Amino acid sequence: MIKIMFLCTGNTCRSQMAEGFAKYLSKKKMEVHSAGVKAEWFVNPLAIEVMKEVGIDISEQKSKVVDLNLLNKMDYIITLCSNADETCPVTPPHIKRIRIPIDDPSKERESRKEILPAFRKARDKIKFEVENLLKTILKE
Repeated sequence: MIKIMFLCTGNTCRSQMAEGFAKYLSKKKMEVHSAGVKAEWFVNPLAIEVMKEVGIDISEQKSKVVDLNLLNKMDYIITLCSNADETCPVTPPHIKRIRIPIDDPSKERESRKEILPAFRKARDKIKFEVENLLKTILKE
């Protein structure tokens, strides 16, 4: 079974959404994880909300810090932000590293009404990127 991990800085938003999409879209053909360089220990409620809008429930997912033992068992590491890309530990050569930069919607400091579109935009871009990633991985 192919093993993939999505990495971000805090593991509260982008990597959580990517994990949710990958689990849903791969239909259990892959082992999917997410983690953060430094975990914030919660999943952003707006990430949960916008994923529910497309029928994917990530409310049971947990924010977690990178486990080096688990990381080294992956086939693919996908970083979603430059911080995670730069600070991710060195990985063995068998692990393919892919960078998919996604703007952090949680950095928006506006009202809920104004921040939701940023979360939806990130969600939709993540879905597009995860769909393409899974097609590529399953072809290999």
